[in-house]
Amino acid sequence: MTASEISPNAQLEIDKVNRYTAHNYAPLDLVLTSGEGVWVTDVDGNRYLDCLTAYSAATFGHGYGKFIDVMRDQMSKLSLTSRAVYAEGIGDFAEALTKLAGKDMALFMNTGAEANETALKIARKWGVRVKGLPQGAGKIIGMEGNFHGRTTTLISLSDDPVATADYGPFTPGFSLVPFNDIDALRDAIDDETVAVILEPIQGEAGIIVPDAGYLKQVRELTAERNVLMICDEVQTGMGRTGTTFRFQAEGIEPDLIVTAKALGGGILPVSAVIGNEDVLGVLEPGTHGSTFGGNPLAAAVGTAVCEELATGKLQENCQQLHPVLREGLEALIGRGVTAVRGAGVWMGVDIDPKIGTAKDVCVDLLAKGVLAKDTHGVTVRLAPAMIIGREEIDMLLRAFTEVINARWEAAA
Repeated sequence: MTASEISPNAQLEIDKVNRYTAHNYAPLDLVLTSGEGVWVTDVDGNRYLDCLTAYSAATFGHGYGKFIDVMRDQMSKLSLTSRAVYAEGIGDFAEALTKLAGKDMALFMNTGAEANETALKIARKWGVRVKGLPQGAGKIIGMEGNFHGRTTTLISLSDDPVATADYGPFTPGFSLVPFNDIDALRDAIDDETVAVILEPIQGEAGIIVPDAGYLKQVRELTAERNVLMICDEVQTGMGRTGTTFRFQAEGIEPDLIVTAKALGGGILPVSAVIGNEDVLGVLEPGTHGSTFGGNPLAAAVGTAVCEELATGKLQENCQQLHPVLREGLEALIGRGVTAVRGAGVWMGVDIDPKIGTAKDVCVDLLAKGVLAKDTHGVTVRLAPAMIIGREEIDMLLRAFTEVINARWEAAA
């Protein structure tokens, strides 16, 4: 959008944010003021189909009634205690979440980055206490193109120059291999390797879906070499891909599961590391913690989220709408679109550079009433809420098709 298209109300807020906050984001020139279901509204009253959903944190949509009611009820009783005492509801949350994941223990944190850091710490402690490695010897292997967070430790796992530039020295003990290459992983694992961490589908990289069977190969290889498999399900988890966790679609059982974003119901930050006692049991009092991790308010909302997912209805909705969305987008391949990937209603659409950048397409989509975001300049990410219906999917496809066709014809 150009400056001339921005209303005075929106410009006032944009100028204030740019004046008083650090410039670590480059937002679209859109100022939102409210959200309901799959829709968001800006300060001028314009409505948009939300296909960003706060990078999948609002996977259930905005203002999900059950979650709001639970939050209000819990806030009137008790919001924060710290884990220095027991609080009612924490056990219910842990039980509900572990049952969804098929595990027996959970460790609650707040953000995805915090939970991923926690999983790495657990893996290294497991390496010493269980695998018998000497102190400081635990090596962890990640995947090229990964995104696990932006802390110093997590960018030490990254190969994205934008995320890593000027932030060294980096945390040692990490190495990367190509995603979806089991032979490269096999060659990289050695006797000091304690864990392999990967996203079942790489989100920030552009919704990169590995070949069928790859995750199963990783599970078999890590089990054979006595190495933990950590699935970062921060984006893929909580129903986003059509199953509660993506690893379940592949019929595997990782050692540790990291979840966040949608676990907070689009209301507050909640994250967790989920596993069995043979791994999570290496933690002892004082060896790890978080003031806000596992607070009563987060537990109440998180339990409600787990209850909704336990019905399977939203996951089924994503599965049913997947072919509709995918086929509609694939019809544009060769006319401004070069590739389409995804699972459920989570899609990555690669834009032909001949018609512009992915951000150009996202800006054009705003004019059509659709909010989406680009990644790496090439891919438009579509991540509507799981409650989306066929009517909204059709609207999204019409808008996307109109934008791509207009750019294709202009470039001809």
